[in-house]
Amino acid sequence: MNNVVSNILRIILVLLLQVFICNYIHLFGFITPAFYLFGLLLLPLELPKSIQYLIGFFCGLFVDMFTHTLGVNAAACTVIMFIRPFIVKALNGRKTSDSVERLIPGVKDFKWLVSYVGFLTFVHQLLVVMLETLSFHNFLHSLTAIIGNTVLSAFIILCAEYIFYPVQGKNK
Repeated sequence: MNNVVSNILRIILVLLLQVFICNYIHLFGFITPAFYLFGLLLLPLELPKSIQYLIGFFCGLFVDMFTHTLGVNAAACTVIMFIRPFIVKALNGRKTSDSVERLIPGVKDFKWLVSYVGFLTFVHQLLVVMLETLSFHNFLHSLTAIIGNTVLSAFIILCAEYIFYPVQGKNK
């Protein structure tokens, strides 16, 4: 029960931070961090898939209401919630465990977290930018926005993970 409450509070907090702070950050005029992905990427994998899709959709829809993007973030968040289990399985390789894994520092190493956060953030930003523009007319600008948003968002998300879930000393 405590895990459910902490996940709900985390998602509400990151959504509020996104709509009231991050949406007003525009580095170089076009790079805006998507910090609300932090709440989605930390959702437990054992949560039913339909619940994960609904959470992703409604988080994206909430951000869309404040950015006037007509469902772009809702679609992108639903897609990343759909591919998230496949990415985790691909990153884990042949290593399987009986227990449900937590996707936080200390449980997963830095390289794994960078790959996980970086890839899902890239997919999200690719979908958001391409659905917003619906054109390849100014492709270089779109590509710059995708890469800039991905790097900034992934950096902020990884920093938040290490701040809120510090790595404890490992027992040998």
